[in-house]
Amino acid sequence: MKLIDVLTKECVFAELEAEDRDGVIKELLDRLVECGRIDKDKEQPILKALIDREELGSTAIGNGVAIPHAKLDAIDDIVAAFGISHKGVDFNALDGEKVYLFFLLVAPSESAGPHLKVLARITRLLRDKNFRETLMQVKTKEEAIRLIEEEDARYN
Repeated sequence: MKLIDVLTKECVFAELEAEDRDGVIKELLDRLVECGRIDKDKEQPILKALIDREELGSTAIGNGVAIPHAKLDAIDDIVAAFGISHKGVDFNALDGEKVYLFFLLVAPSESAGPHLKVLARITRLLRDKNFRETLMQVKTKEEAIRLIEEEDARYN
């Protein structure tokens, strides 16, 4: 499964405004609603599930990356959003560093296999230090999309 299969171009953002963990999650979720990927009436239960997941343990995996994610019955398909914070956000990362790259992932409760495959795909792509550092520096949505698509195509 390619990352671009769940991350539509409309849901990529080159400059997040939020300055804290919950704000980033809310901002990315709001944008999924604006993109038409999530119904507005499902936003609050999804937000609660994402925040509850963070309370179990941070989804910031280090190296400036966080992958907030949740599974719940409120949605039918796996959806994702990507955003960059050029200022960085304290996300309680394992390495204690700020987070700059955020992949928000929401999946149906019964999608354990596909959900894990997307998480693994994101992790694999962001393992490359040069890719991470280049992605952190992009200024436009178009640049971010191009980089993600190119990197995603490298892994079959």
